[in-house]
Amino acid sequence: MGARGHGDKGMGKESIKSHEDLEVYQLAFSAAMKIFEISKKFPVEERYSLTDQIRRSSRSVCANLAEAWRKRRYKAAFVAKLNDCEAEAAETQVWLKFAVKCNYLDLEQGRELYGLYNRVLGGLVSMINNPSVWVIRQ
Repeated sequence: MGARGHGDKGMGKESIKSHEDLEVYQLAFSAAMKIFEISKKFPVEERYSLTDQIRRSSRSVCANLAEAWRKRRYKAAFVAKLNDCEAEAAETQVWLKFAVKCNYLDLEQGRELYGLYNRVLGGLVSMINNPSVWVIRQ
C-alpha cells in the first residue's frame, strides 16, 4: 500500500472521499468481520475474555481510522489517532496468537489473519510516516 492507502491501483487521493475509501480501512474491516465470524465458534467460557478482546481490538482499528480521518485538519491529532489504530492492530495480532495456541483457531486461519494485520499495519505506518499527503491544508 502506498502513502495513499491504495498501492498501485490507480486511485489517487482525489478519489478518496471518506475513510471507507481507504484500502487500509477496507482491509481492516474485512479482517474484523472474519474475526467476528470465526470467534462465534470460540468456547462459551471465553465470551467475556478472549472473544470480547479480539472483537474489540479488531473493530477499534476501523473506529480509530474513522476518527483519524475526521482529524485531518490537525496533523498531530491525525497521527495520534493513526498510532491508536496501529496499537489496536498489533493487539489484535496478540489475540490471534492466543486463539491459535488455545486451539480455538487453526494455524492456517491464524496465519492468514495475522498476515492481513501485517498489511493493515504497513498501510497505517505509511500514513503515519507521510501525514502531509492526508492533512487538510487550511
